[in-house]
Formats: sequence, C-alpha cells, structure tokens
Amino acid sequence: MNKLMLACCVVLTAGVLALPAQTFRIYGKVMAEGSGEALDSVQIFIPNTPFQTQSNAKGLFQLKGVPTGTYEIVAFYLGFQVKTQPFTLEQQDVQLEIHLPLKLYELEEVRITEEKGSFGMARLNAVEGTAIYAAKKNEVVLMDQLTANLAANTSRQIYARVAGLNIWESDGAGVQLGIGGRGLSPNRNANFNTRQNGYDISADALGYPESYYTPPAEALDRIEIVRGAASLQYGTQFGGMLNFHFKTGPQDKKLAITTRQSVGSFGLFTSFNSLGGTVGKLNYYTFYQYKRSRGWRPNSGLEQHTAYSALRYQLSPRISIRGEYTHTQYLAQQPGGLTDAQFAENPRQSQRERNWFRVDWNLFALTTDVQLSAATKLNNRSFALLAGRDALGNLERINLMDFGGPRDLLMDRYRNWGNELRFMHRYNTLGNPSVLLLGSRYYQGFTHRQQGLGSDGKGPDFFYLHPERLEGSDFELPSRNLSFFAENVFHLSPRFSLTPGLRMEYIQTQARGYYTQRVEDLAGNVLVDEQIEEEKSHTRSFLFGGLGLSYKPGKQWEYYANISQNYRAINFNDIRVNVGSLVVDPNLRDERGFNADLGLRGEISGLLNVDVSLFYLSYRDRIGTVLKKEPNPRFNNLVDRLIRYRTNVADARIAGLESYVEFNPLKLLLPAQSELSASVFVNLALIHARYLRAESAAVEGNAVELVPPFNLKTGLNLSWKELKASFQYAYVARHYTDATNALRTPTAVEGIIPAYQVMDLSLQYRLGRVQLETGVNNLANALYFTRRASGYPGPGIIPSDGRSYYFSVQLEF
Repeated sequence: MNKLMLACCVVLTAGVLALPAQTFRIYGKVMAEGSGEALDSVQIFIPNTPFQTQSNAKGLFQLKGVPTGTYEIVAFYLGFQVKTQPFTLEQQDVQLEIHLPLKLYELEEVRITEEKGSFGMARLNAVEGTAIYAAKKNEVVLMDQLTANLAANTSRQIYARVAGLNIWESDGAGVQLGIGGRGLSPNRNANFNTRQNGYDISADALGYPESYYTPPAEALDRIEIVRGAASLQYGTQFGGMLNFHFKTGPQDKKLAITTRQSVGSFGLFTSFNSLGGTVGKLNYYTFYQYKRSRGWRPNSGLEQHTAYSALRYQLSPRISIRGEYTHTQYLAQQPGGLTDAQFAENPRQSQRERNWFRVDWNLFALTTDVQLSAATKLNNRSFALLAGRDALGNLERINLMDFGGPRDLLMDRYRNWGNELRFMHRYNTLGNPSVLLLGSRYYQGFTHRQQGLGSDGKGPDFFYLHPERLEGSDFELPSRNLSFFAENVFHLSPRFSLTPGLRMEYIQTQARGYYTQRVEDLAGNVLVDEQIEEEKSHTRSFLFGGLGLSYKPGKQWEYYANISQNYRAINFNDIRVNVGSLVVDPNLRDERGFNADLGLRGEISGLLNVDVSLFYLSYRDRIGTVLKKEPNPRFNNLVDRLIRYRTNVADARIAGLESYVEFNPLKLLLPAQSELSASVFVNLALIHARYLRAESAAVEGNAVELVPPFNLKTGLNLSWKELKASFQYAYVARHYTDATNALRTPTAVEGIIPAYQVMDLSLQYRLGRVQLETGVNNLANALYFTRRASGYPGPGIIPSDGRSYYFSVQLEF
C-alpha cells in the first residue's frame, strides 16, 4: 500500500511539474519623445531571453508567452537613443508606452547580437539613416560574429553567406578584393559602387571604378551589399553597392586599445593596432596595420602599411560632424601567370621575376548629420581621393620567355572629389507612415594615365626611359557627373509598401593626349614611328527609374520584389592602353539594362535565417572580349595576327536562383539557457546566362563569361561558452572567361575555369581580454585557380594558394 501511495505521489508531482508555467503578454506603443510620432520597425527585446519583436507602422508591438518575473525591455531605433525600461510581470498582461529621445550622439549603428541569435548575417532595415533599402535584396556581414582568417582578408570565408558571388583570388594576403555576381566581372569590384562609410573609394567611380584598396577586415564592423536596385541611390552600375563600415570608438570609455598580432604560412605577418573612445562630445577611432608576406609562389612578396583616423564631434544635440582620413601604400612583387600546361605541371612555378606593383592611396571625407526634427534629417558627405597606381614588368604573352630588356611601365594618377547630399522626411499618408528621400551628387574625376618603357633591371624601378616621348601613350582623362535622385516608401497598409524611385544623370567624359603608332616590316625595320594626338569628349544625360514592393505577412518575414534600370557609361580610360594582344574597339557604346528580384526572406530568432530569391538581369550591348584575326599593323599589314578584341559583343540575358538558408538545430533540442550552439548554412546559386542578338555568329547563343552555373558554399559553425569553430566548403562549377567560350588558348588568357572545391577550418577562443584564433585555409590542399588575367597580375592563369595556416592573438585594454 505504501509503495502504491508513493507511486501515486510521484505521478501527481510529475504531472504538476509538467503543467505549463503561466505566461502573459507585453504590449504597447513606441513614440518619439516630444512629438509623440509613432515609430515603425523599432527593435524591441528582453535581454537574455528569446523574446524580441519590431513595432509596426503605427508604433504598436507585443511579446507573447512571457513568464512572470521582473525584466527590462530594450528598444532601439536608428537616430534615437537606446531606451531601457524595467517592468514586472505578475498575474496579468502589461501595457507599456516607450518614448525614444533623439540621440545626443549619432552612432553608425546599434546592433543586437546574442539577443537576436544572429548567424553572422543580417539584413538592412527598410530605412536606415538617410538611405532607403525597402524591397531591395541586400546582405550585411557582421564581422565580429565571423570565425575566419581576418588577418589575410580571406574573402571566400568573409563572403561565404552572400549568395551568388563569384570570388577571384589574386593574392593570399588579401590586398585586392575581387567579387562579382550575376555574370559581372569580379575584377577589383569594378561592377559595384564600392564605398567606405558611405563614400567612394575606387580609382575613378565613373571612368575607372576598380578598387586597388581593400579596407582591412580586422578594422571593420560590418560589410553591406545591396544588389542591382541600389542603382537609384548609389549610381547606375549593374552590380549594386558594396559598403565597408569601420568600427567606431566605444561610448563608455575614454580609451580602448586593441592589438592583434598574426603569423601564417609563406611568411605572412600582420600587426593591427587600434585606439578608440569618447571624450565629452568627441568620439574617435584610429588604427594602423602592417602586413608582409613572401607569397605561395617564387617571385612573390608584399609589404603594406595602412592607417585610418576618424573624429566625430557632437556640435549640438541635433548636429554632428565627422572627419576621416585613410592612407594605404604597398609594394608587391608579382610572379605572373601560367599557361594551362605550366599549371598542370606545377602551379607553384613562376615565369616572371621582374614584375612589380605599387599603390599609394589617400582618402579624405567630411560627413555632417543634421536632425532637423524627429521626422526630418539631413546628411552631407564630401570626399576626395589622391592616389597612384604603378605596374612594372613584362606584359608579353606568358607562353613567351622573358629574356630581359626594358619592361612595360603603366602609371596612373587619380585626383577625384565629390559631394553627396541627402534629405529624408517621414510623414503620414492616409493614416500610414511614408518616407521620402531626396538626394543629389556631384562627382569630378581626373585620371592621368601613361604607358611606356621602364628600366631593364629586376627591381622595383618605377621610372620611364624616355619620359618626354613615351612609347605607349600619355592621356589626361577628366570626367564629371551630376545626378539627382528620389525614392519614396508608401505604406499602403501596415503590411504592404510600395517604393518607387527616379534618378537623373548627367555624365561628361573626355580624353586628351597622344598615343604612339609604330610599324615595322618583317625584317624589323621601322617604317612608321609617330605620335598621334587625340582629343575627345562625350556628354550624355538620361532619366531612369525603379519600383519595389514589400509584403510582410508577419513580423519576421517579407516577400519582396523590385525592378530597377541600370546604365554603365564608357570612359576613354582603357581605349588606348596596350596590354599584350588586347585591342579595344574605339566605338564602344554605353551599356544599358535592368535588374529584377523576387524573393522571400525572414528569420525565426536564433533558429532559422532565410533569403531565397529569383533574379533576372537584362544587359544590352554588353562589353566582352572575343578572339579575332586581323592584319598586323606592326608588320605593315603583311601578316595576320590573332587579337583579343574588346567590344560590345551582344545582349545578355542572365537569370537564376540565389538562396541562403541557415539553421540552428540545437535551438530545438536544448534549453534556451544552453551555452552550446550549432548552425549549418547553405548558400546556393543556380544561374543560366546566354548571349542574344550578337554581331558575331561565334558568340550567338554562347554562355556568358564569368558565370558559374552552379555555385555552392556551405558550412558548419559551433560555439560552446567562449570557444567557436567554423568549417566551410565551397564548390564552383566550370565556366568560361570570354564570349567565344574558348576552352584553351596558347596565351592562357582565355579558356575555361575548371570546377574547383576548397575547404577552410577556423577556431577561436576567448579568455577575458585575450582572444586566440587559428585555422587552416584550403584544408585539402586543392590545386585550382579562379581567374585568367589579361594583364596584371598575369597575364595568364593566376593560381590560388595551397594549404596555409595562421595564428592570431588579440589583446584588449
């Protein structure tokens, strides 16, 4: 009997314990302090719990299923101070009113990390600062949540979650980034409008948009990528906008010091040191990075210095001003390219020992933020670039030996400046909030480009043998751009919004200078050697637009669609440059087209993160390279030559699927307080790209170059207490490098990129103020390449690095 009673007590007790705890609802409204204006999309969460949400268009929010207890609720919204409000939940629902005051100090960003259960990837809000991202496909890489080789800027790890990117690997130290998507060339990010803290950093944003400077990953807070619909706000390019956001000094410390020291394979050494803090109304952040490497192949080497300083002063509660200066300089020895046969024999060999590359980059920026009212703000950005890029070496075909003699020397000098003004106003339409953005941009670029013969030595001797009469060309290439743009978010209901936009462009490009024409007979006698003066000017203006639609069936999920026109203006920059057998069509036409997206994105906090979309890119008069036979002018047209001809080859139609899914299965299996976390992500892009209406039958119906039809990146991330581990795998299918779809050529400039796969492993452990990082890149020591270069750093195949190791120590004071 006693045993029976004991068993009954156990069963009853278990039944009581199994009863669900009482839970209640927290609801209320978020408003701007003073004006009482309802605030949409305010992030609201209870720290150290899974409860988080956003306010709707009327400022209303609710959190369901909260157990009884004493809590704090936190609300933040860009442009306002973070508000923490305590409350006690007893035996009934709680209603709260949260009033957010304007920020006394305008931060670049306030971000929830652990509370939101982020996976290292986030998305921009519909409206942030003075920018509109509603219905636009975008990604945000959160740098402090990555476990990766940041010392070497390992791009395939950093951008692993960004769907559909084709990543070029030109050097193991990560000095020059090369990413592209949707069939656009990754060459130095030329098809993105590349920015740093919101302002341009490329060589010439209009005429030569290649980026010879890549911000150090160790200094970055986040990286923002907005796809083709960014053309309405950031310029007309097809690829979109790429924006690097630096860290800022902490608000709660007068001085914070971080030092990171890293070593790695092939002589890699990186020293990164930063200072930051807030003193009164002044916030500051500065860093210096030194990097050197011997490289994976012979005749490789790098030494780089990068420094950055930013000061932000709060002039009044509504006005802040920020000044920035960035300097980087590096000298790199480049081992040159390889032919297909040489790569198959030994991908670590080098056929060039006299090739050098030098960069000096200086960026200036002044940003002013004015909060005119709770609903209206103004942002002005002025920026300038003083820079140079020098390339010295043998640019002849890589299948020809280098027997010495004078080397080709290309020298560019860039002097650019610009100003961008943005005005944003929030207002109500038919009881629903709307946001208006108006902006203008003026940009003036100036490139001085020279090409001639340099020294016949082996070292980095950057001087011309005949500066008064260059053997190649000498051109000044000024450009001007004036644009006005407008976008408006109309909330037709709390769930559905419409975002139309327009942009007007005025573009003027010029070229003035000379090039040298030299003709020889078959015996090598010079028949013609003359300078040809040239002066050209091209002016055009146009209006284009776009439209975005967003529907949110719930707080965390959104269906989005957009279509935006794109335009790429041709400059005279590369028409007169002699690079091997490349000939540029002097009658190149501007490229036109549009991007369209249709997708679903959303998340379940800490459990699932999804962005799956279809895209369509229409590209009229796409510029590409074809192989062409023509008489050789060097030999008085008596013999033919095979040239690479850069021209408007055809229209291109590119369509596909871009998907990113990340899932944390342990969220379902373990209690919420568990310190063990695991996530698996899959980033898959399937793309079909073809040429139509081609001028050449050899191109009609061909696959568009630089488009991997299958692009997969996946990985596993584990964390337990202060230990983190990351394993990543990438597979990129075979694709072509020119419009004629050549499989292989003697020069190795054209041909296929064979399918390749590569794996990376990284570990991180934090002990108080000390953080240790280590890992292996290219874990299986795969032998592969991602690009064929037509000029520097080739020409020919540029092998990717083999297996390498790294170790980093970080100290914080």
